[in-house]
Amino acid sequence: MRVWVLMADGVWDSSLAAVCDVLAAANALRGEVPQAPTEWSVTVVGTRRQMHTAAGLRVTTVPIASADAADVVVVPALGLRSPAQLIEDTRSKVLRPSVAAIAAAGGLGAEVVGACSGTLLMAQAGILDGQPATTSWWLGPLFREYFPTVELDVAETLVFGRGVRTAGAAFAHIDLALSLVHQRSPVLADLVARYLLIGDRASQAGFAMPAVMARHNPELSAFERWVRAHLDQPIRIGVAAASIGVSERTLQRITDSSLGMSPLEFVNDVRLDEAVHLLRSTGLSVEAVAARVGFANATALRRLVQRRLGKSPLAVRQGAFR
Repeated sequence: MRVWVLMADGVWDSSLAAVCDVLAAANALRGEVPQAPTEWSVTVVGTRRQMHTAAGLRVTTVPIASADAADVVVVPALGLRSPAQLIEDTRSKVLRPSVAAIAAAGGLGAEVVGACSGTLLMAQAGILDGQPATTSWWLGPLFREYFPTVELDVAETLVFGRGVRTAGAAFAHIDLALSLVHQRSPVLADLVARYLLIGDRASQAGFAMPAVMARHNPELSAFERWVRAHLDQPIRIGVAAASIGVSERTLQRITDSSLGMSPLEFVNDVRLDEAVHLLRSTGLSVEAVAARVGFANATALRRLVQRRLGKSPLAVRQGAFR
């Protein structure tokens, strides 16, 4: 299988290296599985011969015009910057050739895959229009604003569309590359995962921070702060809306367009965020934590934690990460 890794100036070093390393490991371990797939032929291509990563490392690429046609084109993430800056970058003259190359590759039938801010380049190229997709959770609000025709779900780590595949935050490039291996050999993918000590991260939900997701919109940010200030009380959406100076209908529209969820769902995100913080930083019982975040009993909290994080409150308390 011929794989292009599309280099652009300013790509995050780990996103470029992770894809190459996972596929290199798959090639190295092919001989240890029955019915091994053919090798992945990985070529780092670019719009110029010499390009630089976000950390300033120089990368020599194969010019797109002279590279063999690809079966898969991987779009690495750009360096960590604000969502607004990343949107501006995807529209810049510097990245215009990369966006054109993505559009052209998709038009020629290659599967185009990307993660984190690389999905912004894919969206800018138009290949995600009308498609299910994901991106890094903190890019979700601005992504929805600029690319409303994309069926975005930032709770997911990996989403498959027609001829496209998208993954979540920067280190989801590992999941993305492993999925390319799994597509051709689940046994080899499992072997690679065990050798490299990588595994399945089915959801981004446990990592999302409501305050960050709300930051780009003043009303949404005010709503998030109001909810936190009243978590231990019954929360009525109409009262919350009036308190921040908007109608309930307007608040519904804001949360839907920015976050893809209802105001009540966002309230539960805030409750979950605060509950996890209390479980990790205090010795409060699950019952006491539930009361602090507005649940009538611990059962409701347990259900929310299990549904969103896939684990019990006790496991959340003991774990190093959510």
